[in-house]
Amino acid sequence: MSKTNESLMQRRTAAVPRGVGQIHPIFAAKAENATVTDVEGREFIDFAGGIAVLNTGHLHPKIVAAVQEQLTKLSHTCFQVLAYEPYVEVCEKINAKVPGDFDKKTLLVTTGSEAVENAVKIARAATGRAGVIAFTGGYHGRTMMTLGLTGKVVPYSAGMGLMPGGVFRAQYPCELHGVSTDDAIASIERIFKNDAEPKDIAAIIIEPVQGEGGFYVAPKDFMKRLRALCDQHGILLIADEVQTGAGRTGTFFAMEQMGVVPDLTTFAKSIAGGFPLAGVCGKAEYMDAIAPGGLGGTYAGSPIACAAALAVMDVFEEENLLDRSKAVGERLVTGLKAIQAKHNSIGDVRALGSMIAVELFEGGDHHKPAAALVGQVVAKARDKGLILLSCGTYGNVLRVLVPLTAEDALLDKGLAIIAECFDELA
Repeated sequence: MSKTNESLMQRRTAAVPRGVGQIHPIFAAKAENATVTDVEGREFIDFAGGIAVLNTGHLHPKIVAAVQEQLTKLSHTCFQVLAYEPYVEVCEKINAKVPGDFDKKTLLVTTGSEAVENAVKIARAATGRAGVIAFTGGYHGRTMMTLGLTGKVVPYSAGMGLMPGGVFRAQYPCELHGVSTDDAIASIERIFKNDAEPKDIAAIIIEPVQGEGGFYVAPKDFMKRLRALCDQHGILLIADEVQTGAGRTGTFFAMEQMGVVPDLTTFAKSIAGGFPLAGVCGKAEYMDAIAPGGLGGTYAGSPIACAAALAVMDVFEEENLLDRSKAVGERLVTGLKAIQAKHNSIGDVRALGSMIAVELFEGGDHHKPAAALVGQVVAKARDKGLILLSCGTYGNVLRVLVPLTAEDALLDKGLAIIAECFDELA
């Protein structure tokens, strides 16, 4: 009996808890570059990229070759037991890529949540403080500490009770929704007045471009004032680049475009082209604040994932993917703005590099987020062979995270499908 999406969904429902969501009722069978084929043989254009994991596309031949070669050597020792060169080489290359003219060190782990957890641990050890300031709309993971940092309750922590304390929420600046740089800075000052003294805050953590929150780009003047505030009070600035990193914004790290450098940077997702790898890079003096044994993990910095990451970084150089990221963004934004000109439900098209968002409102009223319309567009696009994602605090944002290796013709085909969806739903 041939497998179908419906039969597999029935098995999934019986075997997997409902808390593991699924955006599209599709089971993938194989993929190549920027297309995915399901178990029924239907091909889809992939504008989701595994949620920003596949900047180098599905199964890039050089990454596959690097992983296959590593599998002939060793797959696991646990770096803390027996070390291996690929781990060290990845750290050396990340140290060189993360912005900041100072000595750096890098820790490798497995997931973005782990990276953020460890960044907080490092900040606490380096400062002797415990508090952390995060932002409205921020997404930092699904573990207990990172849920405390994540600025969205439903669905991430709904029904689970209160998350760990010592986390304080400031406003993320967003001109579209009436939050200025002055407002955002004032909200941090209010925390200092009402909730915690600066000397009790170890770190401020921020996404330079919010991911799940809606792809809002932090203004440079805000970042400069945030950096100055951290310097004034001895607070570490953590840049969460899990989604923005590995070239998505047109530079390898988004903070390269922000005019300031963080003390600690977290990364994951596309760094290893589909293999689980994440990490924290920061000033050597801060990274060394924790004694031997305080950092690590059984699978942290897997040799297979490290081999993949080294190949990813080579591919970026060889194929000029940072320039390609900018070109992909420009092509898609131009096409999306042409669609916006015909439909007042599209209130904003924004991007940094190829991290692209389309925000929808009912009748163009910025006070009425059109979450239902986003859901309809995502479903209709799927019916037409295009995989899209939504995001945003109110679920009213379409996000595009297409592989940077996608051909122009495929990008145009995806744009045409999006245009058809809006025309048919108008």
